[in-house]
Amino acid sequence: MNEVIPTPSGPSQERANLALLTHVMYGLHTASWFSAGIFSVIAMMLNYIKRPELPDDFFRSHFRWQARSFWFTILWLVLAAPLWFVLFFPGMFAYTLIGLWYLYRFIRGWWTFTEGRPMPVPPT
Repeated sequence: MNEVIPTPSGPSQERANLALLTHVMYGLHTASWFSAGIFSVIAMMLNYIKRPELPDDFFRSHFRWQARSFWFTILWLVLAAPLWFVLFFPGMFAYTLIGLWYLYRFIRGWWTFTEGRPMPVPPT
């Protein structure tokens, strides 16, 4: 009755697990609006923990896209913070634009990941 069914392990199962993790990370980033950014911090911790184990450029491009989106958002939030001292509305407007840009980046990345395409990597 309680048979143990072996689960396949190997490259295909590892890719499937990594794909699921990537979907979860995109979901955490996208839902971070509802957690004051806590979900994004969790996703970034997973990003940096799993990064050394990535098998190919496809996953690397998505992990890099997520990290760059996160860190550029932090940069823009810090740079826009003085607007809150000027008046309420300029700060609110700037943070809303930054939040929409953030949301766009993660929806675009998630969509591209679902289609099985890598994210563009900026030239070095």
